[in-house]
Amino acid sequence: MSVQILEEIFKCISEGDRQLVKGKVQAALDAGLSPERILQEGMISAMAEVGRLFEAGEYFVPEMLIAASSMQEGLQILRPHLAETGIKPIGSVVIGTVKGDLHDIGKNLVAMMLEGAGLNVVDLGVDVPPEKFVDAIRLDQGDVVAMSALLTTTMANMKTAIEALKQAGLREKVKVIVGGAPVTDSFARKIGADGYAEDASRAVRLVESMIC
Repeated sequence: MSVQILEEIFKCISEGDRQLVKGKVQAALDAGLSPERILQEGMISAMAEVGRLFEAGEYFVPEMLIAASSMQEGLQILRPHLAETGIKPIGSVVIGTVKGDLHDIGKNLVAMMLEGAGLNVVDLGVDVPPEKFVDAIRLDQGDVVAMSALLTTTMANMKTAIEALKQAGLREKVKVIVGGAPVTDSFARKIGADGYAEDASRAVRLVESMIC
């Protein structure tokens, strides 16, 4: 019975069934399954499969968004139980779209995928000034800083934010990754970032490689 419920949660998330996932997560809890097992075997594994399907060209951004949204629905039920058991995230990521840029779809997808992988996410939103990234790291809110930009005119603000972390004496404390439509791996290296991800699935793998 427990395996079946986990398989149903997996299916709800990977197929983006927001209507059913909450009930399935609650049913798993009622059946006595541990919150950690539900998270690992039902939810994180489903998001890993979504990432695989995306990279295989079988899923696209809309499917990823729907799956990530379904995972968020399930987490609403599971999160209080995870807190009670003292289960801690594998790491924490501070994420935001840099100053001057108001685009958030890509950033939101990365944030949801990261949370779906068992990471704590501190989402600073859009139009984030360098000092806001600095303040978040000063408060020990992240192991990794993830910056997004969709406009070529705002890409330079990624470098400004990295320089602000250096000036605050915090650059060695965190890894910095960047992404967004105009961003490239060579640009990431040029501005002193630690990594670049071209999509949400690869962003998750990159962060995991930096933390684990």
